[in-house]
Amino acid sequence: MVFVCVAKCHDGRRLFFRIAAFFLLIFAWAILNLLYSTALGSDSVKRPNVMVILADDLGYSDLGCYGGEIATPNLDRLAQGGLRFTQFYNTARCWPSRAAILTGYYAQQVRRDEIPAAGGAGIKVGDRPTWARLLPEFLKPLGYRSYHSGKWHVDGMPLQGGFDRSYLVLDQDRYFSPRVHFEDDQQLPAVAADSGYYATVAIADHAVKCLKEHAAQYAGRPFFHYLAFTCPHFPLHGLPEDIARYRDRFAEGWDVLRQKRLERMKELGLVDCELSTRTPGVPAWDSLSDEQRQEWKMRMAIHAAMVDRMDREIGRVLDQIRAMGALDNTVIFFMSDNGASAEKVLRGDGHDPAAPAGSARSFLCLEPPWANLANAPLRRSKIFVHEGGISTPLIVHWPRGIAARGELRHNPGHLVDLAPTILELVGGKKPDAWNGQPIPPAPGRSLVPAFTSDNSVVHDYLWWYHSGNRAIRIGDWKLVSEGENGPWELYDLSTDRSESIDLAGEKPFVVGLLTETWTKHLEAFRALAAQKQ
Repeated sequence: MVFVCVAKCHDGRRLFFRIAAFFLLIFAWAILNLLYSTALGSDSVKRPNVMVILADDLGYSDLGCYGGEIATPNLDRLAQGGLRFTQFYNTARCWPSRAAILTGYYAQQVRRDEIPAAGGAGIKVGDRPTWARLLPEFLKPLGYRSYHSGKWHVDGMPLQGGFDRSYLVLDQDRYFSPRVHFEDDQQLPAVAADSGYYATVAIADHAVKCLKEHAAQYAGRPFFHYLAFTCPHFPLHGLPEDIARYRDRFAEGWDVLRQKRLERMKELGLVDCELSTRTPGVPAWDSLSDEQRQEWKMRMAIHAAMVDRMDREIGRVLDQIRAMGALDNTVIFFMSDNGASAEKVLRGDGHDPAAPAGSARSFLCLEPPWANLANAPLRRSKIFVHEGGISTPLIVHWPRGIAARGELRHNPGHLVDLAPTILELVGGKKPDAWNGQPIPPAPGRSLVPAFTSDNSVVHDYLWWYHSGNRAIRIGDWKLVSEGENGPWELYDLSTDRSESIDLAGEKPFVVGLLTETWTKHLEAFRALAAQKQ
């Protein structure tokens, strides 16, 4: 009996130790796996941060790395360490471009740009459908904190759209003293004219503040930052010390400088076309009087100063990301919402001819002559859907995820591609429905394959409509018209990016096919936008 008890106790202890050893083994495996995952997470597994930097009315060739005369060393370094896209497109205007970036749809699909009537009422700019959510709302479930600094121009307010912090400048007519601006969706007091405020600096200040807060309180979480500068949108308002650096830089005039930009761009491999003709009504530089030349070169000097200052402020933001040890795993996109503006407007506090050019009491614009330079070598400008109005530089920088350094990508793309690109990079995707409303298929394509190999992302079409101006691109064929009743023009962009040789008369079959396709998408977009949601 004693022997049986001892034997049972012995077997029990053996069973106990075996069970204990088994759980110790599981515990050790879990600890090792956790340590391995942590180490891996600090390198390749951790979701990347994302920063979208958007300029307002920047010309296609204004940046130094795109052939321009303006000093943009911080953006140039991003280009040298990453990729430059040569055929990337926006929507030709501020608000539709922002809708495309943040929703991943053409603005007409989400009621953020007009659609002409078809036997009834057209679609006006209004509130997005329920299913047209903004990027932060899809990033939040993945652990992202989202920040917005600068211009908004989307329906609703930033925090309502999923952002955690925001500084919104609504008053674009006063770089030195905005009257309407918000922090975290709450309106702030108007800024006094003598406060030392300058919008570009203030927008970067807010971005740096958010990044410091993130590092201090949310270091274990990735961030999405939408940094939307208001510059170089009119009025031409610049800091005196910035203007001084460019006072005589543009004395050669727009004709000579456009040709020089084209030559530099060809050397860089950005374009392979000839210079577009001057916009109708723009005089030859040599025909101007000395007084006129002095006035005009000052305008471009202020524009350059605004771009220069934006680059300096981007440098400060990058320094903060670098100080956080996050630059290697932050995907940075830089682009413009439309081409440079040829508009001639007078708003805000008006223009005092006696005030120094570029100061708060002045109100000047680039107008067509300098917009021709800013968008060189391309045709037309903001609002129009010829190449000068819809082409943007696109710089993509991500040391940890993009092996290429300083390479070009000629793959066509559009702002609607940003949302699917970002969602793929962070390992997320849109749900099939939102609050019971089905989410329609989006038109964009992820650009991630192009990070490795050029011409690896294929679009069935790229489509435009704005203020009556129409265009569609399929492959290298582009069909475009100026105005609702303007004739269709056809260009082969593989050889004629400057849209100089209209082939519509020679290729009626291509014109017919592209016209039919453009109309088909217009009708589909109209039907989607007209749905009650």
